[in-house]
Amino acid sequence: MSDIRLQRMAKVLVHHSTTIKEGDRLAIQSSPLAAPLVREIAREAVRSGAFVETFVSLPGIREIVLKEGSDKQLDYIAPSMRHIIEEYETWINILSDENTRGMSGVDPARLAYAQKAGRELTGTYMRRSAEGSLRWNICMFPTSAYAQDANMSLSDFEEFVYKACKLNDEDPVASWQELSRQQERYVEWLKGKRTIHIQGQDTDLTLSIEGRGFINDDGKKNFPGGEFFTSPVETSANGYIRYSFPAAFNGRSVEDVRLRFENGVVVEATAAQGQDYLDQMLSLDEGARRLGEFAFGNNRDVDRCIKNILFDEKMGGTVHLALGNGFPEVGGQNTSALHWDMVCDLRSGSEIRVDGELFSKDGKFVF
Repeated sequence: MSDIRLQRMAKVLVHHSTTIKEGDRLAIQSSPLAAPLVREIAREAVRSGAFVETFVSLPGIREIVLKEGSDKQLDYIAPSMRHIIEEYETWINILSDENTRGMSGVDPARLAYAQKAGRELTGTYMRRSAEGSLRWNICMFPTSAYAQDANMSLSDFEEFVYKACKLNDEDPVASWQELSRQQERYVEWLKGKRTIHIQGQDTDLTLSIEGRGFINDDGKKNFPGGEFFTSPVETSANGYIRYSFPAAFNGRSVEDVRLRFENGVVVEATAAQGQDYLDQMLSLDEGARRLGEFAFGNNRDVDRCIKNILFDEKMGGTVHLALGNGFPEVGGQNTSALHWDMVCDLRSGSEIRVDGELFSKDGKFVF
């Protein structure tokens, strides 16, 4: 008997997130651990008339390639992946790791090299996403590895995930639509605004959003949703910021990251742990030292850091900023092989002002 919450999740992903219709090609990516969710998504998509194909990755293969492969092998992009990004109408990527630290023994330089190899395909992905010809979603199937990262039992972690995704509700689509309406009010208010000023513990940063719109993330491209985001003006960030939550990227994590910006560029970057990896990622290309995203977290059911950015960036009372590639659909112009989200906790002792007007205090919107 399938878990009713997985059935609900499949319905949300197929009908709300990717709006699959008859004739769409759907690629489902996962590890073998996510088989129960894959089956539910496939069933719902088939009922909608889609052509479903699964791409299952065995644990440990990418680690072997990164550790032992030649530069030519690191440059290689699998034709199946290229076909998904360039041709498919819909794509659901299910995070379902059995070991979230599988890349911890890989040389950061090789991770950086492999990241650069995918830059062209990343550009295609961003372009098709912006124009709406590729409807995609990243979601999670709870595994023991994620539960351990969150310092929770698997059953408690499952409850955390499903609650954050509103899957305990009888009609989760209606719940996401309600959150969408709430966030749209903030998005509308931010239209035409120019400057954001963030102040908090070890944080004093200004940036410009002039001419840039915000996107309302209500569970369509990320699941769970619960944020609204933009790409700030690329030359505008000035000041400093501290990310007290761990920041993970490509299976490697850095902790207590502090960045200082001048005219949009990171001029100083330190980490209490993972300095070498941070330096390697910042050196990927010219765009890696500029901001591609600024966002407000607004999912109040995400009330703790679980060391997974899909959830942590949605935490109510936080903001997150991504180094690297921006979003062309909101006017973002920064291009990079990197898009690394880092979360700043503003739930205590903070203010965010928009054009001088108080917008958020201690993690709560006052507008």
